[in-house]
Amino acid sequence: MKKVGLLCGREYSFPPAFIARVNQLGAKDGVAAEFVKLGGTRMGEPPRYSVIVDRISHEVEYYRGYLKHAVLQGAYVINNPFWWTADDKFFNYSVAAKLGVAIPKTILLPQKGYPGDVDITGESLHNLEHPLDWEGLLDYVGRPAILKPFSGGGWKHVYKVNNKEELLAAYDKTSPYCMTLQEFIDFNQYVRCFTFGKTDILPVHYDPKERKYIVDHQYLAAELGSRVVRDAQTINQALGYEMNTIEFAVKDGVPYAIDFLNPAPDFERDRITDFYFEHVVEKMARLVIDRAVLGKASNPWPRWEEMLGIGTAAGFTGAPRSVAATQSASGPTAAVAKPQAAPAAAPPPSGKSGTSTK
Repeated sequence: MKKVGLLCGREYSFPPAFIARVNQLGAKDGVAAEFVKLGGTRMGEPPRYSVIVDRISHEVEYYRGYLKHAVLQGAYVINNPFWWTADDKFFNYSVAAKLGVAIPKTILLPQKGYPGDVDITGESLHNLEHPLDWEGLLDYVGRPAILKPFSGGGWKHVYKVNNKEELLAAYDKTSPYCMTLQEFIDFNQYVRCFTFGKTDILPVHYDPKERKYIVDHQYLAAELGSRVVRDAQTINQALGYEMNTIEFAVKDGVPYAIDFLNPAPDFERDRITDFYFEHVVEKMARLVIDRAVLGKASNPWPRWEEMLGIGTAAGFTGAPRSVAATQSASGPTAAVAKPQAAPAAAPPPSGKSGTSTK
């Protein structure tokens, strides 16, 4: 029997539905799911689970340490705890832009302040320019602009600013977080994509002002829907995420990727609608069953190095040997999967674009 473990926090509808669906669909393949139970982790301790779905370790350091050890011992973890630890939004924007995805102009800012238990003084910061050219930074991204953390989510510490005075007033509230200043995209359409296994993409009409999912299968024209899917696939393959949401603000027909570091996306029924909840539960259950039976250790590792032509997937991001072995046999880029369209598991939200692929 192969076990799938779910590591989660204050979630109520998704966990029991997910576990029940895995147990229902996985029985014929000898796959069963349960909540992960931990009580202190010994070095060298074999994992109890073939696959672990992580939805909470960004908030609980012990869980993150356990998951890294589980990977070392052979468990397949969704999402990769090593890359999730290293990743941030500014790096993501930079990688995606190099890969041809439309990204708003973005600046990484020095922190306003630092945690009280860290001994930082003026002498510690002699490498920083002072004062910052705030008008010049705004000239680069344009006005209005968005000030938001370079890591984190949940719409926390996000400010829309129209001028230097508003920017400084917002910036003064951001200690101890590192922030980005980003071009504001005055969108006429907004899309949030559920993503499963890197290339299975479900674009959804989303209202960011009301924070509301809207079931509308004709929301995107075919050409725009295809580009959204393609860009989402590119992002996930580069960063290695197999459970994610990717947000696009569409302006003048161009989908700008503005948020795609969401490795523990909201899956609660009352927020994503009954329709999308059923889709998420089914897709996640089938994903983990597949990974329990067929998953390779190299799958959840980022591929941005080889996609950008600056190294192989076994380079300094440390992907396991299974990728390097494939490349040695077939050439340096053979291990990068080319997304292939497949029938949608649910009516495609972009009409005729065929937005669900795997």
